[in-house]
Amino acid sequence: MQSSHLLLEEPIRMVSILDPSKPSFFPAMTKIVGTLGPKSRSVDVISECLKAGMSVARFDFSWGDPEYHQHTLENLKAAIKATKKLCSVMLDTVGAELQVVNKSEKPISLEVDSQVVLTPHKGQEASSQILPINFDGLAKSVKKGDTIFVGQYLFTGSESTSVWLQVAEVKEQDVICTIKNSATLAGSLFTLHASQVHIDLPTLSEKDKEVIRTWGVKNKIDFLSLSYTRHAEDVRQAREFLSKLGDLSQTQIFAKIENAEGLTHFDEILQEADGIILSRGNLGIDLPPEKVFFFQKSALRKCNMAGKPAVLTRVVDSMTDNLRPTRAEATDVANAVLDGSDAILLGAETLRGLYPVETITTVGRICFEAEKVFNQDLYFKKIVRYVGEPMSHLESIASSAVRAAIKVKASVIICFTSSGRAARLIAKYRPTMPVLSVVIPQLKTDQLQWRFSGAFEARQSLIVRGLFPMLADPRHPAESTSATNESILKLALDHGKASGIIKSHDRVVVCQKVGDASVVKIIELED
Repeated sequence: MQSSHLLLEEPIRMVSILDPSKPSFFPAMTKIVGTLGPKSRSVDVISECLKAGMSVARFDFSWGDPEYHQHTLENLKAAIKATKKLCSVMLDTVGAELQVVNKSEKPISLEVDSQVVLTPHKGQEASSQILPINFDGLAKSVKKGDTIFVGQYLFTGSESTSVWLQVAEVKEQDVICTIKNSATLAGSLFTLHASQVHIDLPTLSEKDKEVIRTWGVKNKIDFLSLSYTRHAEDVRQAREFLSKLGDLSQTQIFAKIENAEGLTHFDEILQEADGIILSRGNLGIDLPPEKVFFFQKSALRKCNMAGKPAVLTRVVDSMTDNLRPTRAEATDVANAVLDGSDAILLGAETLRGLYPVETITTVGRICFEAEKVFNQDLYFKKIVRYVGEPMSHLESIASSAVRAAIKVKASVIICFTSSGRAARLIAKYRPTMPVLSVVIPQLKTDQLQWRFSGAFEARQSLIVRGLFPMLADPRHPAESTSATNESILKLALDHGKASGIIKSHDRVVVCQKVGDASVVKIIELED
């Protein structure tokens, strides 16, 4: 069978993110999402990013055209082939994002206490006196005294390259603002964020839909990052849209929480979404600084209890221009891991930063150290208490597999699955050892053609903490005879040995279905 997708071109062989040539299996259990762009789009740099630990590649469509991103994606394919490391693809939408357009790309100097006009007349030249924006409803949305932030992609909190404005007057369609700090805006595009103000724009714009219909369908995207998710209905509408686009009905939707409106409806959004991205750049503007930590911890805990991946952004901003993070940033990454984050998302640091590979390496090392002191016992008890009794069949098997693995000090948990759900449930309990998800492809038909499923399920586990996928031979179903199960288990064990995570005399916990029964068994390896 031939697949057009870049990540699993030959599913009849067992494929994984393991690299047998390296002694370490993975940099950390916590995953790293890297945003690909000008400084990280060559085959060589992407290859190094994959080796350093990037398992999800993010394509941010708030800038760049589809052709630009397609070229980057082709380079990603080549890098995956060269390194033999899996990487899933995330499309990040523009959504209800307000932008200042600077067609001349000349630097704009703004002086404190001066005034600047925000106008919807995009044909005007951007200057120190006037900033054209892409939204004609701003004057109806804001009032005198409101705070507005303008910066390049909101990637930096540095006061020299981003500016805080206070609304002084609303005059027809124009918003006249007082500049609160001196700054120089450089580049062609700046993001505008009005703090705690409802912006009457659709979460999934027509431009977003067109990109998804074309670029997204062509490349069978694994994840859709739904920018500016404010209500559960936003996720439902996006899912309905994807359901009509063939393979994209399997694409997972990650709700990107970027403002107070999204936090207000967080519980309902979490129920609908497949995962959550906490966009701390915008949240840090919408919330008082002293409240950010509380909402972060609360949101991560809710995601953990629901067993849905949580991704955190904006952790090592300073590494955009520096080789080392600040002490505060290093501590922030560690706290994200201890709070239960599944993945760390790097934006400017890899997109336009000077040290994309070093940033991924550094974040991976910090995550690895933090995972050593993660209180798994306390976490396990909290999950069990939250789930309550009676547990569902799958939940009971998953928790039992993790408990057994910890008791016998297993080096790895191997889970046979076709949908990926059982493996994700095991990972939800945060075992101290990696979970190898052996995804068994299934043959399906839409009455027009036959195809194997399983590729999406394997790639989508690349964002779940502690979960590492393998795609097995489709001739071995997940519920099979003892002989075929033993055959595929041997392949998984051999792969683990070659990768250095399984050694002689190690114990391994295996979770699989045999007939109608789910079985958890412990294997002690011989020489």
